[in-house]
Amino acid sequence: MAVNLPDTHGGDAGAGTAAPGAPVGGRAEARRARRAAEGRRSRPSKNGRPGRRPRPWWIEIPAMAAVGLVVALLIKTCLFQVFTIPSGSMENTLRIGDRVGVNKFAPLTGWKPEPGQPVVFKDPGGWLPPQPTDGNPLTDALGSALSFVGLVPPKDDNYLVKRVIATGGQIVQCSGSTLTVDGAKVDEPYLHPGDDSCAGLDFGPVTVPQGHVWVEGDHRSDSADSRYHQRGPGGGAVPVDNVVGPVSAVVWPLGHLDWFGWVGR
Repeated sequence: MAVNLPDTHGGDAGAGTAAPGAPVGGRAEARRARRAAEGRRSRPSKNGRPGRRPRPWWIEIPAMAAVGLVVALLIKTCLFQVFTIPSGSMENTLRIGDRVGVNKFAPLTGWKPEPGQPVVFKDPGGWLPPQPTDGNPLTDALGSALSFVGLVPPKDDNYLVKRVIATGGQIVQCSGSTLTVDGAKVDEPYLHPGDDSCAGLDFGPVTVPQGHVWVEGDHRSDSADSRYHQRGPGGGAVPVDNVVGPVSAVVWPLGHLDWFGWVGR
């Protein structure tokens, strides 16, 4: 008697007998499609990590801006800060409108001002008149915010730039056209053409208080510096704590780019 055997040549092994009217291998095809879809979802990206959908631009742009501001704030706080030269008191080394990069990292590593270095310092009191504002609260607030993160020079602009002549404990004196520190003549090749070291103002001898520096401008005849503030706090000397850092470079304009070294020159 003849016996009907199941067909073992159609579909995948173990698929069983197909239902009447179903396409041959239908279940197997469905399983393969599911596996392919799962593979696409778990497929690693080029860097070996699972692929991620890109974030929309309205999330990416603010996030990038926030990161940029944080980086700018860190640079301004710990590395470099930009200041604008408002007067000709340091000509021709620094000119009106120059933007200089001040090394704020140096003081964090133990640097102390030394004679011959141009430095930026906060007004110790009475050196500058009150700084005017433009009267627009919106632009004042924007300027303050940008200066806070270091993208523009300080809004209040109560900072000055001069050259260190003597430090705490040293004796400085100027007579005729000769400047001396501890009795030794100071050679000043950086002076503005036509100026001499005293520029008609003799003074001293003055002993610089400890923790202070004596500062003068390179344009000696156009600089209201330590010489003119001897009746003020510190006898005209500036507290080292007021010093922001040494001027390391002129960063603008392009025609006056200059590098003074990590701690000035």
